[in-house]
Amino acid sequence: MQLNYILMLFLGWKVFFHPFYISLTEIRYNQQSESLEIAQKIFWDDLEVALGDIHGIKVDFLNPTDRDALEEMAKAYLLQKNEITVNGKKVTPQYLGFEIEEEAAWFYLEIKNVAKPQRVNIRNEVLLDHFEGQQNIVNFYVDKRPKSLILYKGKESGVLNF
Repeated sequence: MQLNYILMLFLGWKVFFHPFYISLTEIRYNQQSESLEIAQKIFWDDLEVALGDIHGIKVDFLNPTDRDALEEMAKAYLLQKNEITVNGKKVTPQYLGFEIEEEAAWFYLEIKNVAKPQRVNIRNEVLLDHFEGQQNIVNFYVDKRPKSLILYKGKESGVLNF
């Protein structure tokens, strides 16, 4: 019994000192509007590091000095690091904005005029250049049936068939 407590304590400290790096992307096909609705959840402190490295400035999601400039940096980064091809046609997302939720930020994008997906190729390189062990989970919903990918350095893209 004591061994279990010691093991739990050790694992708890290990997690504390060795954080995990993960993002979550939810993509839903809206048949009525023929669009892809994308919500991407990223830990804002990790994104601050990445954007700060890229732009050579201090980035602060909680108290930005210039919200519009922060939006532009986030938009450019996300559009560069994400690529979606639906039924053989590359589609371009429109950046809608973001909101902070505790330790993470939700970023919203939309792609209009999309035929019902049969085959989707997704590339997601968010934070892969900045954090060893970064994993990007993608859940794609068509007709309430989700398909998922886990993408990481060395496997930045994947294909889903519906």
